[in-house]
Amino acid sequence: MKIAVLPGDGIGPEIVSQAVKVMDVLSREGMKIELEYGDIGGAGYDAAGDPYPAITSRLAKEADAVLLGAVGGYRYDSLPRPMRPEQGLLRIRKELNLFANLRPAMLYPELAGSSSLRPEVVSGLDIMILRELTGDIYFGQPKGLRKNDDGEREGYDTMLYSESEIARIAHVAFKTAMKRKKRLCSVDKANVLETSVLWREVVTAIARDYPEVELSHMYVDNAAMQLVRNPKQFDVIVTGNMFGDILSDEASMLTGSIGMLPSASLDSQGKGLFEPIHGSAPDIAGQNVANPLATILSVAMMMRHTFDDEATAQRIEDAVRKALFEGFRTPDIHQEGMKRVGTKEMGDAVAARL
Repeated sequence: MKIAVLPGDGIGPEIVSQAVKVMDVLSREGMKIELEYGDIGGAGYDAAGDPYPAITSRLAKEADAVLLGAVGGYRYDSLPRPMRPEQGLLRIRKELNLFANLRPAMLYPELAGSSSLRPEVVSGLDIMILRELTGDIYFGQPKGLRKNDDGEREGYDTMLYSESEIARIAHVAFKTAMKRKKRLCSVDKANVLETSVLWREVVTAIARDYPEVELSHMYVDNAAMQLVRNPKQFDVIVTGNMFGDILSDEASMLTGSIGMLPSASLDSQGKGLFEPIHGSAPDIAGQNVANPLATILSVAMMMRHTFDDEATAQRIEDAVRKALFEGFRTPDIHQEGMKRVGTKEMGDAVAARL
């Protein structure tokens, strides 16, 4: 297993090092794992004047999978847009054609009291959100800044999807639903956006290939409300890039902390980039307080989706559950009576239980 490790910025190096502890355990047991490190985001800019340096690009292309921490930091905010850390993330997703972003939102029973909603609303929560990752308003052209006829500045972006882009993420969503409860909710804004009209038409047509899956449609504003009102009505959600970005972060708070949620971004062959869904949190970087569990769980997703090793994925997830069951808590999920620990100590706890 050749894995490119891109720690990135802020808390990225801290949380990635805890995930590496887990892979070290697997290596000692005989699993052949080769790690190669590279820079991305602000670290890439500092090292090579580019948020996605050419050497990192080659490393990512040659690897079987990529483990990424987080990108971004306040000191890069004044850079020209092409040089900002977030551009490195967008470029690696586009270059590797990572169009399918899987974001599970599952509540561990031990964390029911940490959710922003009442325990009876979220207990048993288990949602998979599929976000299309390489199209939509983030990549659509044209975009930019200009002056209108009155001399006033205006910004413009283009929301754009082709039939084939919609179809391929829809197929992934239906196949994912087939492995779960066979319920799929497609989220759009077809009452306003032409892009969403096409989205709904294509998803509906593809549903004929999956007669066992119950398909429903929901406008994105209603979906945002329903995630708070009755989140357990959902099994699999599929949506576009921008809507998925927003809804998956909303869903993260149902689980108690954004620090608990991993993600997988896959190409058509299963090669993927695996990362926690949270950001670089520069305000807490270097303080040993960040939650590494989302990054560790991203390794589990890597084993499952790229290396087709369900047993190892389950082992990692079980080790996380055991650490939580035994009361280990980083500050973001800490409750009275639990064992408050730092980033490194949580990583050690999971590795020991693995």
